[in-house]
Amino acid sequence: MTTRLNPITTPRHELRAEKARRNKEAALAAFIGKKTEIDEMLARLQALSDDHFNCHPDEVGWAMVGTLEHYASLLKRIADSVFGEGEHAR
Repeated sequence: MTTRLNPITTPRHELRAEKARRNKEAALAAFIGKKTEIDEMLARLQALSDDHFNCHPDEVGWAMVGTLEHYASLLKRIADSVFGEGEHAR
């Protein structure tokens, strides 16, 4: 546990430095939390894909093709944004 600086006796530059340090720690924790959330979603999607999206070959029809096309378009938007491609090209 860290001790808080006394705002009355601590110079301003030290207070600002401490606030910046705490802010950076909070940002890192939030980043790791979101990364973990994304990793969990990707793992679930990969498992579902490995299982052919719970669709037996005898059950495949155009409705399932449309569903997968929708999923692919959403993932493409994300990939384009991340990699600066498509409408997000730099």
